[in-house]
Amino acid sequence: MKWVALAVCVPLCAAAAAAGAGQRGATCPANLANELASTGAAHQLITVVAPQRTSTQGTLRLWRKTGDCWLATAGPWPAWLGERGTSTHKREGDRTTPAGAFGFLPTMYGIAPSPGVRYGYHRVVCGDWWVEDPRSPFYNRFKHVRCGSRPPFRITSEDMSRSPTAYRHLAVIAYNRSPIVPGRGSGIFLHVSTGRPTLGCVSLPLPRLLAVLHGLDPKSKPLIVIGTRAEIRGF
Repeated sequence: MKWVALAVCVPLCAAAAAAGAGQRGATCPANLANELASTGAAHQLITVVAPQRTSTQGTLRLWRKTGDCWLATAGPWPAWLGERGTSTHKREGDRTTPAGAFGFLPTMYGIAPSPGVRYGYHRVVCGDWWVEDPRSPFYNRFKHVRCGSRPPFRITSEDMSRSPTAYRHLAVIAYNRSPIVPGRGSGIFLHVSTGRPTLGCVSLPLPRLLAVLHGLDPKSKPLIVIGTRAEIRGF
């Protein structure tokens, strides 16, 4: 009987979800945010739409939920993506930006002082790393080691303090976090643009990044949704 009940529930639940989306679409403005399958408890949203999976640039918009509807608050702005576009199956070092819906970690980082964000903020110094070694117990986590000393993990880049433009300010996208899976990718940030594609992050010019960081409120449980338009509709 349990299997019968489950078999009946699946189409009914799908129909109910579709009906809910249809009702929302009938009463809310016609926009991409209102077409998303689910945004959970989020009341702030960032969409980053890539024209296609191989695109190195996308379009970023900010949204705020009012009642049951999402309304645009900023954008559209061009944003840089990974050198090899986006992927729903990201792997460490593949230089793609992960596609999906993600939150943000509770601490922002930056080489410069806090610009007045509502998140915790860590001022980056020499010896600050985001660990990229899948074999390390610190993989995809922040780790400080003594400045100038050799880290106890394999390194493929310089420490965070050596990227004064990109890491002037950044938010950490909560990709590959619950749980952290070795090799699935690490250090996915929303950071300052250097005028070219990233190694897997999303980047914006400094003034626009600051507008985003200032606006993000952890109480609103913000999400960032990345992918092609067709992919985003399914997240």
